[in-house]
Amino acid sequence: MAIDKDKTKGKEDRKLAVLFPGIGYSFDRPLLHFGEKQAQQYGYEILRVAYSGFPGKIRGNKERMRESYDIAMKQTEEILGGVQWAYYSRILFISKSIGTVVAAHYAAEHEIAVDHIFFTPFPETFAARQQGRCIAFHARTDPWMDDAETVRAAERAGAEMICYPEGNHSLETGDVLRDIRTLEEIFQRTADFMH
Repeated sequence: MAIDKDKTKGKEDRKLAVLFPGIGYSFDRPLLHFGEKQAQQYGYEILRVAYSGFPGKIRGNKERMRESYDIAMKQTEEILGGVQWAYYSRILFISKSIGTVVAAHYAAEHEIAVDHIFFTPFPETFAARQQGRCIAFHARTDPWMDDAETVRAAERAGAEMICYPEGNHSLETGDVLRDIRTLEEIFQRTADFMH
């Protein structure tokens, strides 16, 4: 936990970014690494939610996916249980994959006004009613989810969804220069969103 305890700051000056990883997508991978660095650049205190103990062979198995969500949600409740949300003037959740479902549902269940950056969200992400704004990034060829269902869920929720015609669940195509350009575009958009 890297929360700044400087009590001289007023609420109007305090911003918090909470990071929620995917099952196999850790904080040192590009989307979360640069998301964290960018939030720090814009004056956010950082809090990482780390969960573990997931079953194997999750992709395509709804029962194991639900089990994984339950594990991540239980651990998230424990990690975030002591956070004084009212202490912050702006709260930003940056999440990836299953972390998007956890982040969205955690904010809705606790009635926290949060802005969200969703990297490769699942359709279930958008089932949670949100009080803040959100922006989502999705690859149309992501093998972990049904493209049309994900896009429809985002539209129903009124979420801004930026879609890439190709890419895997990490928004990568295998063409390094193309992937770097995609990252640049993503973080230009998130920079505007974080202000």
